[in-house]
Amino acid sequence: MSGNRYVLDTNAIVALLQGNSQLTQLLNDADWIGISVISQIEFLTFSELSQDDRQLFQLFLQRVEIIDLVASDIVLIEKIIEVRLQYRLKLPDAIIAAMAIQNLASLVSADQEFAKVTMLTVINW
Repeated sequence: MSGNRYVLDTNAIVALLQGNSQLTQLLNDADWIGISVISQIEFLTFSELSQDDRQLFQLFLQRVEIIDLVASDIVLIEKIIEVRLQYRLKLPDAIIAAMAIQNLASLVSADQEFAKVTMLTVINW
């Protein structure tokens, strides 16, 4: 790992936007923060999302890098397949894990399923 690089899982994004002080402190010295386009979609499809929540999320998106999923990124696609097959994660989780691995970043998540991915550094909060 080079520097403090983090990919935030959807549950970490929610907690951060709710003001979780532990996550705020962790990310305070981050060199880079990314989120998967999968997490962006998951967040925006929460049924109880208010207009204020949407506006706060849009401000948040201006401060992080959204990691896209494109068919031409063969290395990422192969990593997703490897993670999905080896660790039997749900496809969205395999995508998020592979994106963290490819970006040499720790994954920040409260989801214990990621702990079984030995090639991934997971920060549970």
